Amino acid sequence: MKKLLGILVLGFLWFSIGYAHQPVLNDTNPVSFELPYIIEKPEISKAIYTTLNGKPHIYKISSDKSFKFYVGLTVPKIDECKDFKKYSFEILDSNRKVIKKFDGESFKWWPWYEKYGKQWYWVGPEYGENFKSNTIFEKGEYFIKVYSKDNFGNYVLATGDIEKFGLKVLAKMPFTLPKINKKFWGSGCGN
Repeated sequence: MKKLLGILVLGFLWFSIGYAHQPVLNDTNPVSFELPYIIEKPEISKAIYTTLNGKPHIYKISSDKSFKFYVGLTVPKIDECKDFKKYSFEILDSNRKVIKKFDGESFKWWPWYEKYGKQWYWVGPEYGENFKSNTIFEKGEYFIKVYSKDNFGNYVLATGDIEKFGLKVLAKMPFTLPKINKKFWGSGCGN
């Protein structure tokens, strides 16, 4: 009976989150090009929750085939956190040359309610449109650099636009989501 109930719950989750990013809590501090955070399967949508701790964060994407590229910044919408526009990002090629720069301070951020996680966010600059890719990148190696003037605070890096949840992701969610909620909505601005 418990096994059947577990299958039904996982099945419900599978269908109810069909339009959400895979939540990932990043507790590492990927501050160098030599030890970046590796984004595997760049077309699969992920929401990487993390905190700047004094230095910019570096993410790396490697692909042996052309792929749809999407990346965007969001910040938890918390009333007392007024400095959400400070986050910016750059996309760099394998030689670390800037392909495109996105300045959060000059971007018009907008509020958005994510119904599956039941949380409000500020949506910032994105490479794409409305959480979707509009560009194909050639195979190769790319970097994403996330930073702010002070390099402190909580942010979410959204990547990819194909919603895909395997059993492993679904099994981790009951453990990951409470940690994310506590860290990002229970601890203030993260500064």
